[in-house]
Amino acid sequence: MESQRTRLRVWPGKPYPLGASWDGAGVNFSIFSEHATKVELCLFDSPESKQEKHRIALPEHTDMVWHGYLPDVEPGQLYGYRVHGPYAPSEGHRFNANKIILDPYAKAIGRDVTWDDSLFGYELGKDDSSFDIRNNAACCPLASVIDSAFTWGEDRPPRIPWHKTMIYEAHVKGMTMRHPEVPAEKRGTYGGLASEAVIQHLK
Repeated sequence: MESQRTRLRVWPGKPYPLGASWDGAGVNFSIFSEHATKVELCLFDSPESKQEKHRIALPEHTDMVWHGYLPDVEPGQLYGYRVHGPYAPSEGHRFNANKIILDPYAKAIGRDVTWDDSLFGYELGKDDSSFDIRNNAACCPLASVIDSAFTWGEDRPPRIPWHKTMIYEAHVKGMTMRHPEVPAEKRGTYGGLASEAVIQHLK
């Protein structure tokens, strides 16, 4: 695992929005935890990676939200978290930084889980208040940073003035199922509603 100092810059970032947010220049990471004492962001090179390449402590803690901004990270980055805190099952606390957890605010899953005993925070076969020290990095699910922006290209809103606007309500199936010019395979679907025959009818 490489040192974060050799490759990645880490800035304070913002507590919201929660999750991983790409802004075109970098990614803001943010996760809520009321009782955590430290949160480490773990970055993976690929779904086949057995261990994170970077482990970065989120530098800021604002109103129980841990956050940081990485200008060197882009969409497609796989990540998870190691969350430090009390391990007191009787009090409802099961923090275990040996385990990488999936971002609860993830917008996409970049690697599925591979079931293994190391995923459990306690030792299987023992009381569930026991503490498992095995690392689950090789088999845990990982989130993926995405670019949620939509490029409209040359498409533009119609900008029809309100006094010329009409609201047309229709049942998708009823509108398309019996229309003779809607392709048979699209009848009763939203695709049928977007067919040329229905569009011409609405015009």
